[in-house]
Amino acid sequence: MTRTAHLNAFLSTGGYHESGWLVQDYDASVDGDISHYRQAARTAERGLFDSVFLADVPSLTKFRAKFFPQIRWDPVTLLAVLGADTSTIGLFGTGSTTYSEPYELARRFSTLDHATGGRAGWNVVTTAHAAAAENFGRAGHPEHDDRYARAVEFVEVARALWDGWEEDAIVADRSRGIWAEPDRIHPAEFHGEYYDVAGALPVPRSPQGHPVLAQAGSSPAGVDLAGRIADVVFTPQPTIAAGKEFRAKIDAASIRHGRAAGSVRILPGLAFVLGSTEDEARRRRRELEDRADPELRWRNLAYHAGLDQKQIDPLSPLSPELAATAEGSTFAQFIVTEALASGRPFGELGAVITGLPGGLEFTGTPEQLANLIEEWVAEGGSDGFTLQPTTVPESLELFVDHVVPILQKRGVHRTEYQGSTLREHLGLAEVPSPHRQSVALDSDRR
Repeated sequence: MTRTAHLNAFLSTGGYHESGWLVQDYDASVDGDISHYRQAARTAERGLFDSVFLADVPSLTKFRAKFFPQIRWDPVTLLAVLGADTSTIGLFGTGSTTYSEPYELARRFSTLDHATGGRAGWNVVTTAHAAAAENFGRAGHPEHDDRYARAVEFVEVARALWDGWEEDAIVADRSRGIWAEPDRIHPAEFHGEYYDVAGALPVPRSPQGHPVLAQAGSSPAGVDLAGRIADVVFTPQPTIAAGKEFRAKIDAASIRHGRAAGSVRILPGLAFVLGSTEDEARRRRRELEDRADPELRWRNLAYHAGLDQKQIDPLSPLSPELAATAEGSTFAQFIVTEALASGRPFGELGAVITGLPGGLEFTGTPEQLANLIEEWVAEGGSDGFTLQPTTVPESLELFVDHVVPILQKRGVHRTEYQGSTLREHLGLAEVPSPHRQSVALDSDRR
């Protein structure tokens, strides 16, 4: 039986490649306007994607602004706009468990789910970049494993808040003058190691019950968090074999936390350049690489690794002493491991690691990209992909116009939406209310 691929579009200004805005013939000033995202979301929905995705970091990395667009709108607010512009496609947004409060973020995502008819998804992140701490008046950035411990409790609080309203809490009974039954609204009364949240949300249970939860960490702590809470995982995986190995880890973590294997949809990142021929695709890739600035490349690697750029000599290899100061994230450790193993000057490493550290990059024709997607899904390396168009709108439009029809013809992609919620698109079970049993037994509620 042919398996269909779940497709999630990573939206960014100009495109996933830092030179994307330089090689396209469009008004680059729209990179400072949300119309760029509105167009991209409509294109992805035209391609019948499961979802679009907005990444986020709650800080501005000033050196990068010199080289490519660095505007990061608030994801939940922007997704509400995109939800009004579209009718069916799912809407994933990043929310930090380190630099947010559970009550505030749970309310925003529940509101988004209501506003879009059940299309909201929350990408649960702990925020790897230490610079964010200074924007929130924090004395320091929590350590890697501490951030993940906080994330577990943060999501637990959010779920308790989402479950606060019973499904029939609103009775709107004019004859009795009762709008809602107070005993059907349950305060969180959560008192944990990190968070104390007493009350209930001023928002009823949302269309999906809970927004879909995604998670993007691939470290041991990230895998454990995914097995505990995630419906979807965004991850860098370079080969089908690596994807299968990662799936086995996620399944083991899911079972460890009382969930069934296969509960989590795995959508690796896939950056791509398309051409009508292989030569045309390679030319487009060269154009991107030729416009890439070497200084940006090595500084960007240092940024992703959490290294102090002032201590790096781009003409010399990375020292073990400096490597030891890197962040504990999967991306950071991939970068420092590659740097130490290669022995290259750090400035040259940027020409080797050009995309998502450890991720999958493709250059070729629509037919070849369709082959790759079909093979990965058929072999169980993934359930689909988080597509990272190197140029937006160009690459995204090429995918929708030329790759999607091939996948549809092969039965690997839907020809119409069968449901209206993000959970339905992903084939995920609904989240039952913990109070539903009591509803069935209470004759006063029949």
